[in-house]
Amino acid sequence: MDIPLQAVLSQAMLGLNNGAFYALLSLGLAVIFGMLNVVNFAHGAFYMLGAFAALLGFDYLGRFLGDESLRMSFWAALILGPLIVGSIGVVVEKTMLQRLYKVDHLYGLLLTFGLALIFEGVFTNYFNVSGEPYNGKPEILEGAFDLGFMFFPKYRLFAIVLSLAVCFGVWYLIERTRLGSYLRAGTENPDVTRAFGIDVPMLRTLTYFLGVALAGLAGVVAAPIYSVSPKMGSDLIIIVFAVVVIGGMGSIMGAIVTGLALGLLEGVVKVFYPPLANTVIFIVMALVLLWRPAGLFGKEA
Repeated sequence: MDIPLQAVLSQAMLGLNNGAFYALLSLGLAVIFGMLNVVNFAHGAFYMLGAFAALLGFDYLGRFLGDESLRMSFWAALILGPLIVGSIGVVVEKTMLQRLYKVDHLYGLLLTFGLALIFEGVFTNYFNVSGEPYNGKPEILEGAFDLGFMFFPKYRLFAIVLSLAVCFGVWYLIERTRLGSYLRAGTENPDVTRAFGIDVPMLRTLTYFLGVALAGLAGVVAAPIYSVSPKMGSDLIIIVFAVVVIGGMGSIMGAIVTGLALGLLEGVVKVFYPPLANTVIFIVMALVLLWRPAGLFGKEA
């Protein structure tokens, strides 16, 4: 089988685009599990809420306020979308998750799974399940770059760069700053952390806010590329969980590197054997779990 290099490179770039979303979503999951020991099955729903925040702000806000010029721009959605989704996450954490930190992980998983079904059901009642297009992409990101082997859309390149910048920014925040050390200390030894006068419940709330805000940001960035649909989160969350398991539950760097690598792998596999592309991530997950149950970057118990 003679496959041109151009086809491989083109699919690799598209795979890198998907990998950037995998990394951003997996990072939020890894932050929440690593810091709070909560398996956040509502992560896909928060991703969907971020996309709908952008869609509703652009298509309906101006209409609601009686002035179409007041619609929320894409740049405003990049800031307000994660803040809105993060605020919803704060309400969830304060009213529900706080009661489950000292019990088995299964209860947190069941709670967040139920919340995901509720969010999805509410939006399904009011919006088309097949999805609606987001038309607020800024003009500066229209068009494509000539990479030599393909014309790559400017917006997709922007999505890759932004996702990578956010991912490594969050890694630096958690691993290299004083706030990050407080967050890690509050998880590993909350009693000692309280003895130093640090508000551990506030740190937990801030951690959950950060994790779901990352999902909301991924939703806003995804809105101009994919159809905004109530099902978009549930379609992606299983893949994202597989990425987190392969990288190591709770590993920040593992989520970033694995998300990017698996996106590239998925893209390249589409060239050589397209039917395998939808399952290659799960095959890799099975092999990694057989070889290293803690994941590639996870710590053995």
